[in-house]
Amino acid sequence: MKWIEVNTYEEMSEVAAHIFSKQIQEKPNSILGLATGGSPVGMYKKLVARHQAGHLSCKDVQTFNLDEYVGLEQTSPASYWTFMHKNLFNFVDIQEENIHLPNGKAADLATECLAYDRRIEEAGGIDLQLLGIGVNGHIGFNEPGTSFDSMTNIVELTESTRTENAIYFDDPSGVPTHAITMGIQSIMKAKEIVLIAFGEKKLDAMEKLKSGHVTEDFPASQLLNHPNVTIIYGGTN
Repeated sequence: MKWIEVNTYEEMSEVAAHIFSKQIQEKPNSILGLATGGSPVGMYKKLVARHQAGHLSCKDVQTFNLDEYVGLEQTSPASYWTFMHKNLFNFVDIQEENIHLPNGKAADLATECLAYDRRIEEAGGIDLQLLGIGVNGHIGFNEPGTSFDSMTNIVELTESTRTENAIYFDDPSGVPTHAITMGIQSIMKAKEIVLIAFGEKKLDAMEKLKSGHVTEDFPASQLLNHPNVTIIYGGTN
C-alpha cells in the first residue's frame, strides 16, 4: 500500500487526477471504477480541464460507478447518475453507452446485482478503481460488518451514512434507506485502487487503516490485502 500525504484538498485532487489521466493515456479503452461524494469532485474538475485543454480523451473509456440509491429515478437531482453527469460526464467525450451505474429502480434488485458484476467481468474487469472512505470505514456503501466476500448487493444504510449524505438532498428525510453497491470482493477485483480522503473528520479512519488491523468491522481494512493500492490523504482544510 502506497501512502501519499498532501497538504490541501486541491493537491489531493491533482495527484489523483494525474493517476487517472496517466491510466487513460496509457490505455485509452480503460475500464474505470468511479465514486461519488465530496471527495472526488475536485479530481473530476481537473480531468474536465485536461479534456477541455485537449490533453485527455475519454471516448473509448468505460466507467462503472460503485453504487446508486435504491428507489431514486435515474434523473433525480440526488441520484448518482445525475451527480456523475453534472460533475464529469457532461463535460468530456465519453460515450453514453460506456457509462454504467447500478439500477436502483430495477424491478428485480437481486438480478440487477448479479448482472452488474457480470457486466464488469464481461468488460474485462476494472483497471483502476477510485474510492472515498466513510467516517465509519465504509467503502462504496459497504457498512461495518459487511462480509469481505460480498459482491454487488443491496445494503441498508446506517444512520451516520444517511446523515453524511443528507447535504445532497433538499429534504434530509428524503435520503433513501437502501442502496445498491459493489461488494467488497467486487472492489478488490480491480487491478489498481486509489483511495482519496481529506479533512479532519477522516483522520480517525486513516489512523485505523494505518494500524494494519484487518476486520469486517472496518470495511476499508480489506484494502490492506490488495497488491496495488494508493492512499492520497490529508488532515486539514
